[in-house]
Amino acid sequence: MYEILVPIFCGAILPMVVVFIESRRKKNSDNKRAEIMIKAIESGEEIDVDKLAEAFGKPKRTPLEVLNGRLLRGCMFSLVGIALVILYFIWPEADSASRISVLFLGAISAAVGIAYLIVYFVTRSQISDEKQS
Repeated sequence: MYEILVPIFCGAILPMVVVFIESRRKKNSDNKRAEIMIKAIESGEEIDVDKLAEAFGKPKRTPLEVLNGRLLRGCMFSLVGIALVILYFIWPEADSASRISVLFLGAISAAVGIAYLIVYFVTRSQISDEKQS
């Protein structure tokens, strides 16, 4: 019975709950911003609504912050992938299904990390070219 329930909860129920919680958080945040803007408008004072809306907006990240985030994610995924591939080779007593799963997850993680690092190096050169112009 448990062999059936665990994959169902991990594969179906858990993603739906995560999406539900995230959508509720965003909706609540938008409602609070709108409420504050309505109170500011109703107060009758001279308030620039555009500036108020901009102040409540999501903060914009600089290109350097985006670049550093890509480098961080690239290093993390690559190192986890390499560690899992190494685990595949030093874990001979495990059954073959577990070893193949570890190798598969390691390869995927390493590929994602390498992709982030490639994007980091390409965009880094583009940002430095923009600064020179």
